[in-house]
Amino acid sequence: MLQIDNLHAEIDGKPILKGLTLSVSAGEVHAIMGPNGAGKSTLGYVLGGRPGYEVTDGSVTFDGRDLLGMEPHERAAAGLFLGFQYPVEIPGVSNVQFLRESLNAQRASRDEKPLSGGEFLKLARAEAAKLDINAEMLKRPVNVGFSGGEKKRNEMVQMGIIDPKLAILDETDSGLDIDALRIVGEGINRVMRRPDKAVVLITHYERLLEYVAPDFVHVLVDGRVVRSGDIELARELEREGYGAVSA
Repeated sequence: MLQIDNLHAEIDGKPILKGLTLSVSAGEVHAIMGPNGAGKSTLGYVLGGRPGYEVTDGSVTFDGRDLLGMEPHERAAAGLFLGFQYPVEIPGVSNVQFLRESLNAQRASRDEKPLSGGEFLKLARAEAAKLDINAEMLKRPVNVGFSGGEKKRNEMVQMGIIDPKLAILDETDSGLDIDALRIVGEGINRVMRRPDKAVVLITHYERLLEYVAPDFVHVLVDGRVVRSGDIELARELEREGYGAVSA
């Protein structure tokens, strides 16, 4: 589904990714771990198409298509979802409006009929309930006045409604308490743990991986993958830190 070969990327002339290679197949969950400054978030931004991140070498294909040649909205319509470490606030735009427009734009790109207001509200309320999001919160401006945990759960509601093929989740566990971590982990499993979908979880810590068990764990250091394994590698990093792999 996702093939990254020898990816090099920089921001403001500073190299961040320095030859990263990764292959993700449908049905798999891959965890990307590593110390601060390793390039984890940069990888997510490059895949999502964030402006300012320049790819200087390498290639990325998504379902056989050149991902780097697509605009951000085209990547989203093709089925890529990017979850942010710090979800942004959008004053003046309600969650309902934002999500309905997002979903119907993607449906239009697939030549599907848009959902009516009633059809969408039924879907949105069902997804919100699964993540303990009060239906009233759907009427509020996107993430405005939300706690850190509410923002992350709201993002999982977005993912459930949009139903992507590939989710790149950048430190989704950041700022979550124990209960919110469990709810978000269960949400990821419910939406994305399917044979035709895949997940790349970017995280510092092993705790989310106890809820969303990865098939593969990769350690990113100085812009490249230096070690790969399974959940035991994540547990080893939790016990011993990144010192050994960073040396």
